Amino acid sequence: MKRIKLLALALLAVLTAGLTACDPIENEQYNYTAYQKAVNETVKKEKKNNKAILLVAFGSTWQQAFDAFDTTVDAYKKAFPSYDVFLSFSSAICINRAAAGENAADGAEVRNYYAPPFWLTAFAQKGVKYSEIVIQSLQVIPGEEYTRVINYIKDFANNANGDIDDDYLSRVVLKLGVPLLQDADKDVPAVAKALDNLYKTQAANDLVAFMGHGNPDSYDTYKANVRYTQLEEALQAINPHYFVGTVDMMENFKPHVYARMAEAGLNTGNRKVYLHPLMSIDGDHGHNDMAGDDLPEKFAGKSYSFADLMAEANDEGEVEDCSWKMFFGANGSGFSCNNSTMIEKGLLELPSIRQVWMNHTQDAINGEPLDYYHSKNPE
Repeated sequence: MKRIKLLALALLAVLTAGLTACDPIENEQYNYTAYQKAVNETVKKEKKNNKAILLVAFGSTWQQAFDAFDTTVDAYKKAFPSYDVFLSFSSAICINRAAAGENAADGAEVRNYYAPPFWLTAFAQKGVKYSEIVIQSLQVIPGEEYTRVINYIKDFANNANGDIDDDYLSRVVLKLGVPLLQDADKDVPAVAKALDNLYKTQAANDLVAFMGHGNPDSYDTYKANVRYTQLEEALQAINPHYFVGTVDMMENFKPHVYARMAEAGLNTGNRKVYLHPLMSIDGDHGHNDMAGDDLPEKFAGKSYSFADLMAEANDEGEVEDCSWKMFFGANGSGFSCNNSTMIEKGLLELPSIRQVWMNHTQDAINGEPLDYYHSKNPE
């Protein structure tokens, strides 16, 4: 009996040791150290200048998006030759899924991206210590994700982890490049004009609808959702055939966009509806929410009409589990919308739109160092 008890205790010790080795906290600490080491090595290897630009995107797992990010980094390196240029993801989900090769079956590479804090810490490491760091937000609107960018900078500047030389932090110059549609009076009309220059042919007789992301009301930081409404107004001042909707802004889901089209009397004559992501890249939302083949499950393999889809609208007016393509292209909508009318390009793939972001970077460089205690929020 005593022997059995001793064996049981030994087994318990082994199991306990195994559980300790798999402790999530230890794994998290190991990952943090490994990630920081990888970023440190990359920065040391690629350092050529004494100033750096860190581009901060939400992230993606699609090869098209990876290519757009690569092109953007190259464009920045060419435009800002006295700066080293790096790119980070703010989304942990995108970072993890890109590293796991989520879309490898569709040809996407396995990519390792890292969050902004790792890059900022690497910029401050011994042997690097950039004298100037420009953080450029690649967000479209100054909303929830932009807030995260600002907080990354604040944490870094305030040495939140206590692992950066305070003397260095007192000397380094920090600057912030704002999102694409930061300024309602300047950026919105500039982007509207650039989009019209690109798609005026499609909008001449047909419609072009841009699908943005947006924030739910509870996350509508700085009331940034208004930028989508302002952009639609600016576009329609040029041509009333442009529309701007979102996947996550109240009163601006695809049925609301359709209602505005119908109110303008445009849902007759079987006009085409061209769809375009109003996002920095064409990723999950572009491939699935916009251009996918998703329908509410009850219609799978069955015939349905536009009226049938509208009858599925939820309390917020959205028809869930239905792509924009399938919605606008449904029989009875009055429109033609199919694979041939998908403009599957992210905004970073459009040089004239990418230039607006780059202008913000130049403005940041030309401006005063960032007062990170009073972050750059929209008026």
